[in-house]
Amino acid sequence: MDTDILADALTDPVTADGPPIGPSTLRRIAAAWPRRATVRTDMDKVVGEPDGPAGFDPELPDYPERILPFAGHPRYLAAEPHQRSLVNTLGWLAYNERVVAGEEHVANPTFAMLARGEFAGVQSFEAREAVQQAHVDEAWHTYMHMIAVRRTRQLRAVVSEPPYTQPIANRVLFARQAEAGGQAERRLLALLWSAVGEISINGLLDLLARDGTIQPMHAYIAALHERDENAHGPVMFQVMKDVFVHLPGEQRRLLIRELPGAITAFGAEDYELWPQLLRFAGITGADEIIEDCKAMPGSELLVTGFGGVQRLIRELDIEDEVDFDFAAVQPRT
Repeated sequence: MDTDILADALTDPVTADGPPIGPSTLRRIAAAWPRRATVRTDMDKVVGEPDGPAGFDPELPDYPERILPFAGHPRYLAAEPHQRSLVNTLGWLAYNERVVAGEEHVANPTFAMLARGEFAGVQSFEAREAVQQAHVDEAWHTYMHMIAVRRTRQLRAVVSEPPYTQPIANRVLFARQAEAGGQAERRLLALLWSAVGEISINGLLDLLARDGTIQPMHAYIAALHERDENAHGPVMFQVMKDVFVHLPGEQRRLLIRELPGAITAFGAEDYELWPQLLRFAGITGADEIIEDCKAMPGSELLVTGFGGVQRLIRELDIEDEVDFDFAAVQPRT
């Protein structure tokens, strides 16, 4: 693996106490895009050889076993090795599908709205330039993860899969939008979900990018994606600050009220997905396995550690109004 890329990918996310973020940050991010963006610098490494720059080892898992919610469950451990291997591969495929769905149904439409100037406060050239660059990045991420899925299907000879539903973050957003009072509220909910996602997605990508037990190409894909997101986080951080001051009081209150749900939805473990994968692999007692997992303390979140969102709330001066216990969701190791 290209260790320089990996090292670069794992620096400078939005953190609780990081360097200041402001309009000058957007200018620096935009100026660095030609030499930083993976669509410009690393496309050949992603779309080149089918087994990637690090090779393919059929003995290595596709997805980190340690983050499967049922990794230590006796029923799962008692399954045949080929069944557990299939669940692992399906977990990787579902991970990619989750990323693609988040990009295509939430992030990309939101960046398009921002680029069109549909939110007051995002009219400066610096902001629009950074937003447009992020929009390009997100379209590239969809393609990058599509390639990852295709290669895995080829290398693992996957000929059939269970249907993958929309990820839980999308499902919760769509439900909240269906209850919204109008188009303005629906757009604001999409912006909020995108901001939480872009500021916090490093936690999701990092679960793979730093994992030395899985296929190196899979960690590499996550690391490349994470490098871009390290720039998107500050962009959305500043965008939210600029938009918030222009929101009427009712919409500010909506954002404050919906923030806890957006954080929880983004970080949630998707317990609707996993029983489908277990049943598809022929593992008995899928519902019992999942119910046992859900009963474990702290099992409701896959992604933990929302320091960047906590910092945004602090800088918006709404800490006393957002009902979320950040101390209870420390980063997982």
